[in-house]
Amino acid sequence: MKKIVLAAVFLAGFSSTYAQDAKAAALDPKEDKDLMTWYHKDFATSKVYGVNTANAYQYLESKGLKPKTVVVGVLDSGVQVDHPGLVKNMWSNPNEVPGNGKDDDGNGYIDDIHGWNFIGGKNGDIDVDNMEVTRVVAKYKPIFEGDDSTKNKANQAKMPEEFAMYMKSKEIYSKKSVEAKQGFQTYTMITELIPNMVKLLGGKSVTPENIAAIKTPTDQKDAIALNILTQVSRSPEFAGKSSSDFEKAMRAQMKEAIDETGPSSKQYDITYDPRKEIVGDNYDDYSEKNYGNNHYEGPDAMHGTHVAGIIAGAPQGKEIQYGVASKVAKIMSVRTVPNGDERDKDVANAIKYAVDNGAKVLNMSFGKPVSPGKNVVWDAFKYAEDKGVLLVKAAGNENEDVAEHLAYPTNFKNISDAAPFVNNVLVVGASTNKNDALRAGFSNYNKKMVNVFAPGDQIYSTVPKNEYRYLQGTSMASPVVAGAAAVLLAYMPNLKPAQIIEALVKTSNASTENEFGEKSQAGGVIDVRKAAEYAFTNFYDGKTTKVKKSTKTKKAKK
Repeated sequence: MKKIVLAAVFLAGFSSTYAQDAKAAALDPKEDKDLMTWYHKDFATSKVYGVNTANAYQYLESKGLKPKTVVVGVLDSGVQVDHPGLVKNMWSNPNEVPGNGKDDDGNGYIDDIHGWNFIGGKNGDIDVDNMEVTRVVAKYKPIFEGDDSTKNKANQAKMPEEFAMYMKSKEIYSKKSVEAKQGFQTYTMITELIPNMVKLLGGKSVTPENIAAIKTPTDQKDAIALNILTQVSRSPEFAGKSSSDFEKAMRAQMKEAIDETGPSSKQYDITYDPRKEIVGDNYDDYSEKNYGNNHYEGPDAMHGTHVAGIIAGAPQGKEIQYGVASKVAKIMSVRTVPNGDERDKDVANAIKYAVDNGAKVLNMSFGKPVSPGKNVVWDAFKYAEDKGVLLVKAAGNENEDVAEHLAYPTNFKNISDAAPFVNNVLVVGASTNKNDALRAGFSNYNKKMVNVFAPGDQIYSTVPKNEYRYLQGTSMASPVVAGAAAVLLAYMPNLKPAQIIEALVKTSNASTENEFGEKSQAGGVIDVRKAAEYAFTNFYDGKTTKVKKSTKTKKAKK
């Protein structure tokens, strides 16, 4: 799983992704209601590329349509199911009796009330797992680069596809393991420089004006600290904070960054394998599906809880955050993704579980560069297609053309294919609220293999411990689209996945600035209101969910 946290700004060369004007920067982002909900805006009236959420509901209701609840499967790191902003919109299995230790509905999963966890077992839950390239290197190095060179060559000739995957994995493993170590060292260094930053602030708040007034230090550490200060003053997480609040926020951010990069020692350790001890399945048996537990949250549900809120978060207390499909969707938590790379067996089983238990839209905010079990996942894609279920997938956060760097699971079996092998997969890139830099700098792209873009930068949503925060990534853009699809499907249940995809692609608000139009099939950012009208005009069968005038009242008067 590719988590994108605010702290990643430092590894990107102190990116200015979060730059705002001075007036906006002076407003605490945790109090900035406009920023919290920017991705819902109507482009026509605001000139901000939001997805036009409110007007979509108004249009559909103006047509006399009554929504039906749509279950959205969140295949992710886990979800805090009792979060105040989510608890009312969590799916509950109607055929399962909570806590009785029985498989009441006979689906093979005991007490699966809000979903299932495929990366847990009787002995707990997996937190950190390997990256897929690590697993490939560990498995195939003895086969292709063992002590016997003759056997090595024979195996390479006998297993050309596996050898090609091994060589690709080895190259990525060598590079990424070093980068991960450097990331940990960078965040550690920044943490050590926090006292220097506080000293340079001299008790003043974090604003571009105050920082610009600081004289260039002669001390090297102070000079680096000033450089960091200059960049973070543009970030909504730090802008306008007092010196003391800045220190607290900075330490919290760096702790999270260190906690995230620290596990890389395990992610890139070819001897580390928590699977057998914790999950206890026969991992090489792809046909096995009855394993796991009902721990919906798991050890680290930051990513999945944030994704769930974008889809169906509901306003509560003083929080105004709400998901695109907050009025019509229920979240099914299917824990699939550890702190590391998801495993193909789990992905395939998660898709089938969600489909079999009534989810009509699945959000998949994950990806990896190699996929040993891709055929099993592709079979699950086809299974979902046959059941009429839409799969929404994040394009990835490597700032790469996905035709040159595949991000599995993919709906194209070969890059050269003219079309995907299934018609129910929607791939999403991440956009920003800055029209002159509409594609988020981290977002993957491709004119053929990425369908649409959606807001994925500075997205405010639910996180564990009943809290909220901003995160960014195609992981955030994907649930925006999953929520949009759920809205269309709630009011027009007859819609097929291919029709939903067509409606969102053909009605996106286009932009040609900085070649944005060439970065996806749609060439723009989705607009749910326009997609609703397109779907209603072209695909609605007129037979379902139409609100009819009651005849019971008339009969009663006779």
